[in-house]
Amino acid sequence: MEDTVLKKLHDHARMRPQDPAYHVKINERWVATSWRDYCNQVRQTSRALIALGFKPNDKVCILGFNTPEWTIMALGGMLARGSAAGIYTSNAPSEVQYIVNHAEAPIILLEDEGQWQKIQAIRAECPNLKHVVMMKNGPKIDDPMAMSWEEFLAKGDSIPESQADENLEAIKADDLATLIYTSGTTGPPKAVMLSHGAVYTNSRVAKDLFDLQPTDRQLSYLPLSHIAEQMFTIHAAAVNGYQVYYAESGLKVADNVREVRPTVIFGVPRVWERFHTAVSTNMAQTTGLKAKIAAWARGVGSQVTNLRNQGKSPSGLLSLQYKLADRLVFSKVKDRTGLAESKIAVTGAAPISREIIDFFGSLDVRIFEVYGLSESCGVLTFNLPNKTKVGTVGLTWPTVELKLADDGEILAKGPTMMMGYYKDPQATAETLIDGWLYTGDLGSIDKDGFLSITGRKKEIIITSGGKNIAPKNIEAALTDQPLLADAVIIGEQRRFLTALVTLEQGAAAKLADQLGIPVTELHTHPGCIAEVQKAVDKVNSLFAKVEHVRKFTILPNNFSTEGGELTPTLKLKRRIIHQKYANEIEAMYSEGSSGE
Repeated sequence: MEDTVLKKLHDHARMRPQDPAYHVKINERWVATSWRDYCNQVRQTSRALIALGFKPNDKVCILGFNTPEWTIMALGGMLARGSAAGIYTSNAPSEVQYIVNHAEAPIILLEDEGQWQKIQAIRAECPNLKHVVMMKNGPKIDDPMAMSWEEFLAKGDSIPESQADENLEAIKADDLATLIYTSGTTGPPKAVMLSHGAVYTNSRVAKDLFDLQPTDRQLSYLPLSHIAEQMFTIHAAAVNGYQVYYAESGLKVADNVREVRPTVIFGVPRVWERFHTAVSTNMAQTTGLKAKIAAWARGVGSQVTNLRNQGKSPSGLLSLQYKLADRLVFSKVKDRTGLAESKIAVTGAAPISREIIDFFGSLDVRIFEVYGLSESCGVLTFNLPNKTKVGTVGLTWPTVELKLADDGEILAKGPTMMMGYYKDPQATAETLIDGWLYTGDLGSIDKDGFLSITGRKKEIIITSGGKNIAPKNIEAALTDQPLLADAVIIGEQRRFLTALVTLEQGAAAKLADQLGIPVTELHTHPGCIAEVQKAVDKVNSLFAKVEHVRKFTILPNNFSTEGGELTPTLKLKRRIIHQKYANEIEAMYSEGSSGE
């Protein structure tokens, strides 16, 4: 039998059956499920799928927030010799229809009434869809097509236990394990095919690099349709045997982090930006001696973090200072945020400001930047606990071979690359060439082997003067300013760069109060415009003159998935933004426009 995620799940169930595998919040307390029960749930799910007509190579779709049923259905689909295709909860009915039909899924797992309404709206256009299963706490649906989680599991009783064992034995490393539908910044999403071997290999390597143990804890809260959250919640947890806590909801994440005190935590930059805003706002309120002690402690923290990033430890006077700073400042801040026991805090999926990483480093919280794609099973490079260079995305992952093309495009090869795009041989042939994955990202590699992302090949702005400009770094620097929440750089075939920006809600409310105006009027008020100009000037000082933002427009509302400006993974939909705000953009390039 080949090593797979499913085999390791069965190993944990056999060798440590009573140990906790996952936890959910019930009646204000976290309730654990053991590895034996977890494995049995996956086995019963696979049998239930088979009883409903699920065949090898079939796909089951899953639409809902992170729950044990999400994970169990995904693994159950794998054990039934098929795979799962996650759908973002923010997807519109038409987008749900596209994925269900593209995957030809006969079964879909849903979270709530709202998701059922989406299926109701499209069911006539989904000829392959036969069954709807509701998650454990979902509503009772009076429809022949729908069944409760308990009714679904009961179907498995008609299939012998031996079928699960036969399937487990038959699964090969190069069989399809999961479909990851990219969030689609342009056009319909592509379906990335990842093999059992790919997800297992990445999970196994993680154990050695980060010393993952059964006592480690992870909070699952980012969309499980995304490869990064799948790797942390489903695959790495099953392979390495650490515990997963399922967040109560998106609104409860901060509370749950404080309760769980995860040792493993993954956050996209926006998550860390929110942590940063909360902590820095709280610290700004301290005065006098407390403020001086905090400033001293942060200086000590920065020194210690810099040493640890190089694989060294503090000694002598610095070691004594660190212990005092920890007692007076670090321990209190980390207790308030829930990061006290964090050993692997990760950021990825988009650029993050160095200032945020340095800020947390000064408070003895090390955030490791990672780089990868769905097509690479989520990881290509990683900053490691003893080998980190802030401002880069780290060293090449052990199983990956990395090189740069002549134009700077990052190319990757290895056992964790995708099998291809499902039903899209042309896109596969354009992305996988001679065994190399063409990432579409531009980068540079320093003398120590650390990779830096310099831009996205398709997002490079070419001004009318012929200058090539990568917008992401400028945008990251803008959104790092306390007053700004979103930023998009404009400049393709234009004389100079401009920016569309939005305001960070907390900072905006405070500024509106100071100016004595409603928040809704802030984006056009001269006082606010002057403050944003200060932020833009500060950012301009960090870049070459050709990269300076000459004009800007403050939009009244933040970007959102509902507004169409962001993908479910919070990436900018540049084409949509350009279309939606075409008038505002043109105004910045017209004669006599403000913001010069």
